[in-house]
Amino acid sequence: MVHYHTVRINHRQEGKEYTLEVPDDRYILHSAEEQGNQLPFLCRNGACTTCAVRILSGEVYQPEAIGLSSELKDRGYALLCVSYARSSLELETQNEDEVYDLQFGQNFGRGKKIKNFYR
Repeated sequence: MVHYHTVRINHRQEGKEYTLEVPDDRYILHSAEEQGNQLPFLCRNGACTTCAVRILSGEVYQPEAIGLSSELKDRGYALLCVSYARSSLELETQNEDEVYDLQFGQNFGRGKKIKNFYR
């Protein structure tokens, strides 16, 4: 039996708010699009962070979100393209660069420096 959940999304970049009724067996992004809402996305496969949101309240299920670390999932981030609503939700879109930096920024610039690569 399919259950529907109310999902409120604050689209920060556009200054818009969307309220959706989302079945628990459809990705949130697909449901939003079917209801005429434009939200950021790119790969639709859970591999990038373009559709990242911060979960302000509620619960999602996102087993295919390979582009988001476990740590960020634990901190309340989700990818709309591969997330299912498991309760009513309040979400806020994120800037892709912010999420990317949270996930990978600490790893750049820490490798061993090679003075002359071509020698």
